Amino acid sequence: MVQVGGKRLSLEDFSAIIFDKQSIEIDPVAADKVLASHRFLQDFSGQKLIYGINTGFGPMAQYKVSQENILQLQYNLIRSHSSGAGGIMPAQLAKAVMVARLNSLLQGYSGVHPDLTNLLAGMINNDLIPCIYEHGGVGASGDLVQLAHLGLALIGEGDVWYENKIQPAADAFRKAGLIPLKIHIREGLAVLNGTSAMTGIGMLNIFRAKRLLHWSVMLSALTNELMEAYNDHFSAELNIVKHHRGQNHIAAMFRSVVKDSGMIRSRSEHLYNPDNIKHDVFEDKVQEYYSLRCVTQVLGPVFDTLVHAEQTVTDELNSANDNPIVDVANQNIFHGGNFHGDYVSLEMDKVKIAITKLSMLSERQLNYLLNSKLNQKFPPFVNLGVLGFNFGMQGVQFTATSTVAENQTLSFPMYVHSIPNNNDNQDIVSMGCNAALMTRKVVENSYEVLAIQAMSLLQAVDYLKCEQRLATDTRAVYTKLRALFPVFVEDQPRYQDIKNIKHYLENHEPFTAAGL
Repeated sequence: MVQVGGKRLSLEDFSAIIFDKQSIEIDPVAADKVLASHRFLQDFSGQKLIYGINTGFGPMAQYKVSQENILQLQYNLIRSHSSGAGGIMPAQLAKAVMVARLNSLLQGYSGVHPDLTNLLAGMINNDLIPCIYEHGGVGASGDLVQLAHLGLALIGEGDVWYENKIQPAADAFRKAGLIPLKIHIREGLAVLNGTSAMTGIGMLNIFRAKRLLHWSVMLSALTNELMEAYNDHFSAELNIVKHHRGQNHIAAMFRSVVKDSGMIRSRSEHLYNPDNIKHDVFEDKVQEYYSLRCVTQVLGPVFDTLVHAEQTVTDELNSANDNPIVDVANQNIFHGGNFHGDYVSLEMDKVKIAITKLSMLSERQLNYLLNSKLNQKFPPFVNLGVLGFNFGMQGVQFTATSTVAENQTLSFPMYVHSIPNNNDNQDIVSMGCNAALMTRKVVENSYEVLAIQAMSLLQAVDYLKCEQRLATDTRAVYTKLRALFPVFVEDQPRYQDIKNIKHYLENHEPFTAAGL
């Protein structure tokens, strides 16, 4: 059980709700704040002009709405903005949106009735999830279109995910024993006016990106083992002179993985030993290619980017990203732009750029492994069959290369792609939900690339017959992945193998001792 409201919701809490399907409960103190905020708004709004209570929305705010129409106004907002297009988000993403919106409302600055927060919690616990479309929001005035589809489900309309299928919301509510929301004062605007779509998706992106980084370190370590690389490029002594937290963290993770490897070589023993340097030309490279020896410098910035993104997006998750802000403590209502998604949008762009670079490193390590002219150790495409007759990993390399190329194009930032709209009321916007969804695609793509890299590394281990010389951690990874993808000689379709290995990487940590 995860308590929501009353304390800072962490990435671990968030992942426990979404991935581990833990149920939630609302903190009683937070519930009291929600009620107090609602009562204050009711009292304060009498005989005053307050945006979204008795006015139109956006550029229509100069039009006053009569008292008898103020509740219908909220329904009109929800229904009119339920205009999404494109694909329907997977239920997991939509549930993340719900958790993010609930946590924002529980800050107690939105003036909503407790019926709303209670219903949101009930829907989350019953896995009754709104169908939210990917296309629509521009990330200013919040994720209006995506959150409108959440609002539509809350009032018992539209479609929802329930019992692992899409069905009418009215039917799902009846089956779950839940009663749709009745508007009290501003519940429509409070649901729509926030950054919870980009924030919920962003939290999942960060969680999955962190795991992806762990796998990249593990596969990089295994690549170095197979090439019998020297140990100084990940040493504490070399990395400590660069004062970057990420670089030194990655180096420590690397050392932890290969600490008992029988394949990593000591430069002191091999190249600083006078008996081993009597030749004018050496067959072994004195320094490895950059994709092997610059792992800490390449993945260090990825680590630092994810640390900062987690801090920023978690701050947003625990913020009141609404407008106006109903401030009970100061007995006032403040109008502004806390719904603007620039913080999340910028972090998502940085994450997708960092993860694209991670996928590029993976692709270069893969190319090195498959190109016999570069590694001078393995047959072309780590082909365990007959050269020219069998093809080994040749086919899957095309997929990895193509997928990395897509990542590179997707990495153009959304943060600087503002298009004014809404009669120029929204004259500068964040495109935050677009940024989060594109980042999700980049992370998804990168798992595919690493799956192909992992498959190729397994074949390389079997070519060298070096399983027993591997470090404990890399040998454990080899054993687990080989159970899903047995060694092969004869050519067979590999698309299902890619899917199986990718699914494993997405759902398992390679190690836990040196996590983020």
